[in-house]
Amino acid sequence: MPIPAPPPPEPVNRDFVLEGALRQGGVVVGRAPDTTTDLRFDGELVELDEDNRFLIAFGRDYGSSARLVARLAGGETVTEMLSVVPGDWDIEHVNASPSGGVGSAEFRRRRAGEIARINDARAQRTGAQGWRQRFLWPVTGRISGAFGSQRIYRGEPGSYHTGVDVARPAGTAIVAPADGTVILAATDPFTLEGHLLMIDHGMGLNSAFLHLSRIDVGEGVRVVRGQTIGAIGSSGRATGPHLHWSMKWRDQRIDPYLLAGPMPVASD
Repeated sequence: MPIPAPPPPEPVNRDFVLEGALRQGGVVVGRAPDTTTDLRFDGELVELDEDNRFLIAFGRDYGSSARLVARLAGGETVTEMLSVVPGDWDIEHVNASPSGGVGSAEFRRRRAGEIARINDARAQRTGAQGWRQRFLWPVTGRISGAFGSQRIYRGEPGSYHTGVDVARPAGTAIVAPADGTVILAATDPFTLEGHLLMIDHGMGLNSAFLHLSRIDVGEGVRVVRGQTIGAIGSSGRATGPHLHWSMKWRDQRIDPYLLAGPMPVASD
């Protein structure tokens, strides 16, 4: 009786699979080619999860192109060039000098410590898996400030808006946009951010929620998508109650709108 032939080997995927916004401010979740042992994004090492999935992002001022290079187990490399679509930012030209001066010595002293806490929080790696999920809006309402908007003062650029502002009354609950681990909960308000809450979603992706009136979760707590985590306020440097939601991947500031999508109708 003839010996049956062995089954054919499983096909090997040698391509990148990418999903997300290939544009400034955007986030892309991808899958690397099979047997990838080393993945580089514009020369920087990128973490691979157990199923060869990874995350990359493009900051507000990222260049027009990027390169992914995967080194396979046999030593071969697979390269993919990415075209990055420019953002359509709201730019306002103002015929005035930039306002604001050097803060007080007390402010500078406090601010240095606050920045250190924020940087230490963002350096944490908690193994959270929220980066795999579709993100929710933490609260629904009128978008009163768009990511990337900027004023130009007589040709001199001011700082751009680093998040999305949603205007709702003080005390309105906010929820976690995706699973994650709380990496900072400033129950003593920071000078600028006020009551600041930060959540790590994994793979270097994190959210920050500013100006809160209260924080309902403590540092180290794991939260799930849709869980109440605090409430809107006007703590810190804010002109009225609203949520400022900002996001970063590594050192790249990204647009939460591109992850959460169009704003749903607010529900009271």
